[in-house]
Amino acid sequence: MAAALRGMKAEGGWGVVCTEWCSIHPSSDDLPHPNAALWSDRHIKDQALMTDAVHDHGALAGVELWFGGARSANHYTRETAYDVASIPNLAGHPYQPRSMDKSDIRNLRHWHREAALRAKAAEFDIVYVYATHGYLLSHFLSAETNDRTDEYGGSMENRARLLRELIEETKEAVGDRCAVAVRYSVGGDDGESDTLTTERRDCLEMLAEYPDLWDININNYEREMGVSRFFESGSLEEYMAFVKSVTTKPVVTVGRFTSPDAMASQVRRGIVDFIGAARPSIADPFLPQKIFEGRLEDIRECIGCNICYTGDGLGTPIRCTQNPTMGEEYRRQWHPEIIAQKDSDSTVLIVGAGPAGLEAARMLGQRGYRVMLAEATRTLGGRVTREAALPGLNEWIRVRDYRVQQIEKMNEVEIFRESELNSEDVISTGADHVVIATGASWRKDGLGRSHPFAYAASELQGNILTPDDIMDGQTPSGHTVVYDDDSFYMGGLIAEKICLTGQQVTLVTPADVVSAWCDYTSERFYVQKRLLELGVALQTGFQLVSYNGHDVRVVNTYTDRTLAISANALVMVTARQPNDRLYRALETRWQEDSAIGIRSVTRIGDCEAPALIAASVYAGHRFAREFDIKPDAEMNPRYE
Repeated sequence: MAAALRGMKAEGGWGVVCTEWCSIHPSSDDLPHPNAALWSDRHIKDQALMTDAVHDHGALAGVELWFGGARSANHYTRETAYDVASIPNLAGHPYQPRSMDKSDIRNLRHWHREAALRAKAAEFDIVYVYATHGYLLSHFLSAETNDRTDEYGGSMENRARLLRELIEETKEAVGDRCAVAVRYSVGGDDGESDTLTTERRDCLEMLAEYPDLWDININNYEREMGVSRFFESGSLEEYMAFVKSVTTKPVVTVGRFTSPDAMASQVRRGIVDFIGAARPSIADPFLPQKIFEGRLEDIRECIGCNICYTGDGLGTPIRCTQNPTMGEEYRRQWHPEIIAQKDSDSTVLIVGAGPAGLEAARMLGQRGYRVMLAEATRTLGGRVTREAALPGLNEWIRVRDYRVQQIEKMNEVEIFRESELNSEDVISTGADHVVIATGASWRKDGLGRSHPFAYAASELQGNILTPDDIMDGQTPSGHTVVYDDDSFYMGGLIAEKICLTGQQVTLVTPADVVSAWCDYTSERFYVQKRLLELGVALQTGFQLVSYNGHDVRVVNTYTDRTLAISANALVMVTARQPNDRLYRALETRWQEDSAIGIRSVTRIGDCEAPALIAASVYAGHRFAREFDIKPDAEMNPRYE
């Protein structure tokens, strides 16, 4: 699966395609997070699948040799972890690594060299030494974690000794066959002292000419992987702009680059020699080819939502909001730019121009089908347009804009705005197939994750609102309680939006932390930080009991202790109800009267099952891929 995914990026024109972190030894096991490995010679053929796929399209293949240290709990291998000292596990697990003695350091150097030789045998072109992100080498480098008194501790030269040895030994192992790169942090941690930042820079200058390439980032992965809600594209420049002035070796950096002009600007201004682009290459594997061909308007720009990153924490294949083919290159044989041409002259009516409807229309149009896209309002985009107007989510509008821009170039797709249809209207269009993509609406009745049934009408009275109301411009006045039983991004955003109007806000959630699922998108810390800075009061671990129009009663999920919070309004961020009335009416008519002329009625996206925007885009894409195609063995996904 990973080989097919990375081969697709190489086909799209990326010059170098790298693995993610690749473990060099069983004592550096990161499961359930998916990661590559070069533990033994048996892994060579596994990694060669990727290098072959990348080389088939003329790109170079890189491998990031990695040893986790105090970030490895080794749940799978049950091996003891190693680090510069026996410090707490930095991934939050109740394990501590063993403090390395000199024999352990010798073993590490041996493991790293053997992994480099296996990487060479697998025909990688670039071999990385990984010295950042709170893994073992970064702890040796830091005076804050390295308190050794031998030749690997004390002075900066001593603390950098292991990194220098690994660079030298890796270069000796791979010879002229591979370049050796170092992934290195130059600072950027929240609250990091100026002294530590200066040391990082001095250390880089000391080792400046050792590797063949410097891959520069910052130690704080949540900041480096920052979502667009909190961090701008290219946000690392302020930390690493000095690097080219201290080394003659090529420099690459990352930073969620979404604009080709921004990429070119950093190269032109001498900030870097190469642009690293993980998330942009996920959103559009063919971004370089489109730049080369002058088709900038065809680029699917990353929106910075970090749905791609959720796969790491969930232990699942990678997903993308913008690119529904990501992770499906092998399993479903999907290509981001190629789709089968139409198999009939059928016409399709799509009702609803949200993310599912737009994607279905785009792909059906690309296949050559005649499509009518009917939207009840003047504005296209559905929930994407509404949510992109919330604080910090403006880049999400790219989900709509890319698809509308592509559709408007197609003669096959006709858009009908301000066209709210009932079942008779649908039938009268004469369409052969009907797709209902009318989305979902937030519920007011309190059904949510911790309370999977509606509250009685007597329990919820007064000024009760939903995110839909807030997004429609209804701003409550006075103290407002936001009850978040959804636990993703919406609760925090609604609290922030109301607070920015000058109202006092309390956010209540049954979860132990605010926006718990945002841990998977690397933003939960910044969500809670933003709310606290704005003065939003937080009540975690409390479940809603009732609201009488004056007091919101909540109960502690552990102790049954109750609180009464005086409030002028209660905003319910709980669950969503599919807007499937039209689908059900049409389905009934279709089943009862075959003479109406409709050959199929299908619901997709939130109208079928409310979920992520990424799931809606995927649903629209999958419908268009599979429409009018007879299933066969080759169409079935590979689940091995």
